[in-house]
Amino acid sequence: MGSPIYGVSFFFFLLLSLLSTPSSALPRNPSSKPSSSSSSSSSSSGQINSNSVLVALLDSHYTELAELVEKALLLQTLEEAVGNHNITILAPRNEALEHQLDPEFKRFLLEPRNLKSLQTLLMFHIIPKRIGFNGWPNSGLVRHRTLWNDHVHFTTKEDSGKKAVDSSEVVRPEDVVRPDGVIHGIERLLIPRSVQEDFNRRRNLRSISAVLPEGAPEVDPRTHRLKKPAAPVPAGAPPVLPIYDAMAPGPSLAPAPAPGPGGPHHKFDGMSQVKDFIHTLLHYGGYNEMADILVNLTSLATEMGRLVS
Repeated sequence: MGSPIYGVSFFFFLLLSLLSTPSSALPRNPSSKPSSSSSSSSSSSGQINSNSVLVALLDSHYTELAELVEKALLLQTLEEAVGNHNITILAPRNEALEHQLDPEFKRFLLEPRNLKSLQTLLMFHIIPKRIGFNGWPNSGLVRHRTLWNDHVHFTTKEDSGKKAVDSSEVVRPEDVVRPDGVIHGIERLLIPRSVQEDFNRRRNLRSISAVLPEGAPEVDPRTHRLKKPAAPVPAGAPPVLPIYDAMAPGPSLAPAPAPGPGGPHHKFDGMSQVKDFIHTLLHYGGYNEMADILVNLTSLATEMGRLVS
């Protein structure tokens, strides 16, 4: 009687030993997961992190420049530039943008139709490579291409040894240093020649009268970029809007609202006036949904009146 019991126990022991053998090989599989996570982390390392020079600019004391960058819709462009290479930002002081800038020129930059000029001005202050304090020459000048494919000139004054960019003195060299870029504080705003010419052209009343009126550019709320203008319709092409739809009466051609109730000697028949109003809406077209709503409300009011009475 005891031998079957020992046989069964031996069978269960053998089964448990077989089940425990693949469990010993389980640690080999999780070893592959850190590699995938590390690869994902390495792929995400190309994104903008909190230690980026662009984040430092938005959180720095150059608040006026950071505000202009946001208004110019350049955040995505700068993120792509930082992702590709180091950058050098020439940041004007807040006092230079608040008090030393011509108010008329500042209004010109903030007008929606002059968004391109504002973007040109800001990208003129960004160089797509890293230039430290030692990047200034001891004598002469050095040209550097900006993010707008224009050039700025780095010079050193011989008498004082101070660094300058074009006509603006560097007041805070290497003010912000990050692994992907550096920010130098400069004395005043740098204005490229193209932006100055656009401003002078707008300010001249004779040239303004000859310019065709332009609407504000449309911005895509999803991508925060300018929408491409619609392509012009070629000559001889069929109309985009059918003639019937173009000649359909719109809200401006709608009939006058229904007259109100009469004087004290006239009996007010609200039901008939509502029906006349609905008939007018249906007759002139374009108000079918509104008419359906009024019909439903009228029938509901009739039923409620019957219940109350």
